[in-house]
Amino acid sequence: MASLENSSTPKSAIRSHGERPPRRLLANAVRMLAADAVERAKSGHPGMPMGMADIAEVLWNDYLKFNPANPEWFDRDRFVLSNGHGSMLLYAVLHLTGYPLGIDEIERFRQLGSRTAGHPEREVHIGIETTTGPLGQGLANAVGMAIAEKVLAAHFNRDGHEIVDHYTWVFAGDGCLMEGVSHEACSLAGTLKLGKLIVFWDDNGISIDGKTEGWFTDDTPARFRAYGWHVIESVDGHDPDSIKAAIEAARAERERPTLICCKTTIGWGAPTKQGTAATHGAPLGEEEVAATRKALGWEPPPFVIPEEIKAAWDATERGKAAEAEWRARFERYRAACPELAAELERRMRGDLPEGWAEIAERVTQEIAAEAKPLATRLASLRALEGFAPHLPELLGGSADLTGSNNTLHSGSKRISAREADGNYIHYGVREFGMAAIMNGLALHGGFIPYGGTFLVFSDYARNALRMAALMGTRTIFVLTHDSIGLGEDGPTHQPIEHLASLRAIPNMTVWRPCDAVETAVAWRDAIERTSGPTCLALTRQTLPAVTRTAEQIELIRRGGYILSSSAEEPRVVLIATGSEVSLALAAADELRQAGVAVRVVSMPCVELFEAQSEEYRSHVLPASAARIVIEAGATQSWWRYVAGHGDVIGIDRFGASAPAKELFEHFGFTVERIVSVARRFA
Repeated sequence: MASLENSSTPKSAIRSHGERPPRRLLANAVRMLAADAVERAKSGHPGMPMGMADIAEVLWNDYLKFNPANPEWFDRDRFVLSNGHGSMLLYAVLHLTGYPLGIDEIERFRQLGSRTAGHPEREVHIGIETTTGPLGQGLANAVGMAIAEKVLAAHFNRDGHEIVDHYTWVFAGDGCLMEGVSHEACSLAGTLKLGKLIVFWDDNGISIDGKTEGWFTDDTPARFRAYGWHVIESVDGHDPDSIKAAIEAARAERERPTLICCKTTIGWGAPTKQGTAATHGAPLGEEEVAATRKALGWEPPPFVIPEEIKAAWDATERGKAAEAEWRARFERYRAACPELAAELERRMRGDLPEGWAEIAERVTQEIAAEAKPLATRLASLRALEGFAPHLPELLGGSADLTGSNNTLHSGSKRISAREADGNYIHYGVREFGMAAIMNGLALHGGFIPYGGTFLVFSDYARNALRMAALMGTRTIFVLTHDSIGLGEDGPTHQPIEHLASLRAIPNMTVWRPCDAVETAVAWRDAIERTSGPTCLALTRQTLPAVTRTAEQIELIRRGGYILSSSAEEPRVVLIATGSEVSLALAAADELRQAGVAVRVVSMPCVELFEAQSEEYRSHVLPASAARIVIEAGATQSWWRYVAGHGDVIGIDRFGASAPAKELFEHFGFTVERIVSVARRFA
């Protein structure tokens, strides 16, 4: 491995003209930008950027396909910094290669309002493909991106027209590989033979607590070989020739994803701190930064990059040429395959097909006309059967619960290693991996991914659901078996706090429909929503079909609406979701017979209801009426609607194992109880 002793760069190398500066000097520009930015912020992680700078220099200058003048060019390579704490490496490289990320943003690293956050936050137009920081998820996102590339290539490429042809590259650290999501995602990546996924493992043996030999002694190369990966071991991460040879070998392997095991020294270049945990998550300190400058022979002051080095890093012309060559090929493709070209462009823009609104309206009306009692998980399948034939971008899947989640519609075709021309992934029992991979699929573009599991197992996937909301990905999570109504499987499988927990995630839309019509509307909203993810909470048990007017069907999209109301001003409003709506309707009938003016409000989506005008919300929920909320889940998030005048009928303890009907009676989800509670306030 290259030593620090021979790393100094002669002054003449910095001042030379006409010749490309030495690779080490180019890498040192990344090192010093990272060290200086962290030092100024008095916060950050200089060790990884300094340790992986040589790898980044070779990758970005010799192999990565991108255009900083058009960061959203479709056929660019995707780069994912899974070990996102090393964010200054990415910011430095983006700045140096010509992306619209100015040196002023580097100087404001980790400051309020800057574009250089502590961990990378997705901003494609400056080159950040995904939000990383929670370790391992960036790697899983990359698996999704690589799946997207492989499937799109199978869908759209034709002989002589390799129009979808790009790599997914990942930097990952020890922490990424310790997190369990890396096992879930990388196991599937090997099974699907994602040959254009290349991962650099920063094998520096250091994490926050020190040397990892005390807690991470896995035979990582053997682990990845067992997944079916191509593994390149013992790469000197500070030797450009060794790095280049590894990349060439990885690119030559088209059948298997590749793990390049790079031996590096964390904080390389810092004379007294390199190779120690002291460089991982804290500034080097003024004295050590000064010593690093001296050791590296780096003369420029903080945040100053010599013109020769800027010119050597600048990829603007190279990127423009690469995109121009691709666009010329695309025009030949368009001439040969005009319909395919138009469809690919539509999908990469994220546009829905022409006439989509009319299609969605027709399907919803057809479902309303059927008026069939259905479990909403079956109603979800019915909606898919109506919508999917018009949406080739829908890419489904399930975490080994396909038959229970009802995510496999009649037009589904399984994606496999040999048959990538499909639209359905069997994720296996990998809820977290599935959700993170779905995020990667959505981030890549060209797909609207949906994936299913039981609502209770959203806990396994929760951080990926949170990341979906944080990034605003267009992902749809089908979460069935939504309450104690699933019955005999018992409290381990019966969600209690999960609806409240998901509703607490900012930018997450949660639907809990009461019948097939609300389910169809929920699916339509999820498909049309481009600013964030959607959760569909669906029942195992059959629910009755609710009769509605055309106006009421339209109002479903407001998240909450009047389903039934007495002629006079209501004295009590029953607010219900999902399987409890039919109970509220039956209770309202009894209350009216007793002379109580009552209104039933179905609120399948709280987030959409809250987004309505104050005028609309006050119309649906008049302040003069008492409010009773009925939902077979935790009561915590509902008390704001009661406002001191009413009650919440919910469940704040774990369930039990018994048939669904018995459980509803045991826990008080009955017409009789609703009537009794309502009469107290009416």
